Amino acid sequence: MPERSKTTDFFKSLQVLLAAAVCTKAGKAIVSRQFVEMTRTRVEGLLAAFPKLMNTGKQHTFVETESVRYVYQPLEKLYMVLITTKNSNILEDLETLRLFSRVIPEYCRVLEESEISEHCFDLIFAFDEIVALGYRENVNLAQIRTFTEMDSHEEKVFRAVRETQEREAKAEMKRKAKELQRARQDAERAGKKSPGFGGFGSSGMSSIISATIITDTIEPEKPKAASAPVRSSGSSKALKLGVKGKEVDNFVDKLKSEGENIITSSAGRKASEASKVLQPPVNIESVHLRVEEKISLTCGRDGGLQNMEVLGMITLKVADEKNGRISILINNNDKKGAQLQTHPHVDKKLFNTESLICLKNQEKSFPLNSDLGVLKWRLQSTDESLIPLTINCWPSESGSGCDVNIEYELQDAGLELNDVVITIPLPSGVGAPVVGDLDGQYNHDSRKNILEWSLPVIDEKNKSGSLEFSMDGKPNDFFPIHVSFVSKRNFCDIQVAKVTYIEEGSPVKFSSETSFVVDKYEIL
Repeated sequence: MPERSKTTDFFKSLQVLLAAAVCTKAGKAIVSRQFVEMTRTRVEGLLAAFPKLMNTGKQHTFVETESVRYVYQPLEKLYMVLITTKNSNILEDLETLRLFSRVIPEYCRVLEESEISEHCFDLIFAFDEIVALGYRENVNLAQIRTFTEMDSHEEKVFRAVRETQEREAKAEMKRKAKELQRARQDAERAGKKSPGFGGFGSSGMSSIISATIITDTIEPEKPKAASAPVRSSGSSKALKLGVKGKEVDNFVDKLKSEGENIITSSAGRKASEASKVLQPPVNIESVHLRVEEKISLTCGRDGGLQNMEVLGMITLKVADEKNGRISILINNNDKKGAQLQTHPHVDKKLFNTESLICLKNQEKSFPLNSDLGVLKWRLQSTDESLIPLTINCWPSESGSGCDVNIEYELQDAGLELNDVVITIPLPSGVGAPVVGDLDGQYNHDSRKNILEWSLPVIDEKNKSGSLEFSMDGKPNDFFPIHVSFVSKRNFCDIQVAKVTYIEEGSPVKFSSETSFVVDKYEIL
């Protein structure tokens, strides 16, 4: 009790801002800046207590305890929280809070925990420009941006010196390579071995090999000379090529004879080519838009959707200054109930009335050569009818082990899923599964104890399929099941219709790409 009272009296004696933090709704600190001397344990304890003090039935901007006051503002899934003394001026604290909340979108494209963590030091530097020793500085947003982005002359000089040294080193390397190549050619013309560079009786051979390697690296377009190979008097085991390859092939054949499912390099190349389905378009225009969505879904093995969240964003990149002042028409055909939100610099009223995305100040241009998230949306639901791909797993025990039947069904006929992989965990130490009926292909990874069921495409023509296998184990051994896929069609059906100049209204040539990917998709 005496220690608690001492801490309370210390806070009451101050009339300052104690700390500023961005935290989750559970009170976990993502980034925090203390402006007076406070221990980390004390700050974490104050933030952990913050969610418990909030009254969910009412809307407030502050809550109080015996010693401190929390002034806060919701930021989607996060909170911007200022911890002050109870004697501080609440009006000044609210004004400071608004400035803190405006600073965060300047450095973070999306208000998510990962984005905040990535730019934590930028935010801390900005926080230090707002508050010094617990007192508010007389600065605005433009001044904060100027102060934090000042150029360093010493850094520019250091980079220039380093680049010069790298160029000189590359030039010296090329010069040495040409000298070695010239020496080898002169030796061949004279019918002599190349001069050695010292060492252990085979210097001539080492010289020729080194010169050949450099020649092949510098001039790959020239065909190799069909000259007779040079043989040394000693052992030539170091020059035997392909021996290790034969040993690897023999080892692979041995694994295959033992029942292992081995994917060859050609199959690996095909898999890597298949994974490139969603590469960006080849012809990217000076105005390029990306429509990206990711899904997180958790289902129960006996049915029932526990949670589904789809996060989407339209990102704009302008590469030409003349195309900076534009407006983007959005075609929103979503019927699933996604919640849309525009960037703070976008005219929200115009978007709500005409589905147009343009800056509030239409005299300004969109930033050049940077990805800007202009529109984002979020869909969260427990409605089972919205599940894009349902997975049903029926493991049943039998006398010889466990018979497993897995089925998939595409519920959204408008989607086309590519590179679908359904990963089933297997019990260890019981051998390989015996696969029966199968749509698609499978791969058994004995080291990871998983069975991967691969389907190149699932669409309206191929909307259902099944896999049957049997092996020793219990029904619980085959969960959780994980699913991954990619798609060129987005889930919420929000697309870019056209792009026009603000002044003339004439169309702007643009390119776009759409992707729908999996963040987490599991059946528990």
